[in-house]
Amino acid sequence: MLGARSRTTPPGAPIGIDPTRTAVRLTRVTKRYGRGPDAVVALDDVSTGIAAGGFTAVMGPSGSGKSTFLHCAAGLDRPTSGTVHLGGQDLGELDEKQLTRLRRTRVGFVFQAFNLLPSLTVEQNVTLPLRLAGAAADQDAVHGVTAAVGLTGLLGRRPAELSGGQQQRVAIARALITRPEVIFADEPTGALDPDTAEEILALLRQAVTDLHQTVVMVTHDPVAAQHTDEVLFLAGGCLVRRMEAPSAAEVKSVMSELRRTH
Repeated sequence: MLGARSRTTPPGAPIGIDPTRTAVRLTRVTKRYGRGPDAVVALDDVSTGIAAGGFTAVMGPSGSGKSTFLHCAAGLDRPTSGTVHLGGQDLGELDEKQLTRLRRTRVGFVFQAFNLLPSLTVEQNVTLPLRLAGAAADQDAVHGVTAAVGLTGLLGRRPAELSGGQQQRVAIARALITRPEVIFADEPTGALDPDTAEEILALLRQAVTDLHQTVVMVTHDPVAAQHTDEVLFLAGGCLVRRMEAPSAAEVKSVMSELRRTH
């Protein structure tokens, strides 16, 4: 099991699901690519909040704006209009250097393609965000996080020596090592077989339950969505529905409806 949060966790870190505290808030966010009649509106006046300490899925048909939602919420891309707040910070007030610093220290990322550096060992990949931020890696913390995700005995290996599931465990450990305010996961099980995908989803669930992290996951898979506390459904760049305590059958039904109507 993933260990409990240390009492030295920085002030402001989310502790449990708190509907009164918003980890991420988008207010009238529009993202437009291009100009004129050929412009593509990926997000269209989206306003929503994600409570701290919960596991939220973002779903929708192809082209619905899921990845754009994640990129704007995580500070990877800037909206054309509207505001994005991470905790109490308006991301629009930050320049590129400040945004980079925020992503290194307050946000964790888990991607479908793992995004590990092949020349680095498991331990070096996990501690990379700390080194980039100029912070020392606490060995107890490193060993605790890597043990929690099942990497004990593998710290000296390189990504090419690991299975896909093990590489994704490295990515999760890397996302956890800075104790971020939010972990954003973009199709984290898309490249994995069903059994391995189930293990990775269980680890993300544990990060929420045991470490009280906030996890926001883009997925197309109703089975993955049922591990979450809430699903946000997008269609045509708009937020069209929310579902709490989702089941795979309910999510599949909504997705089928959205594909028919959008």
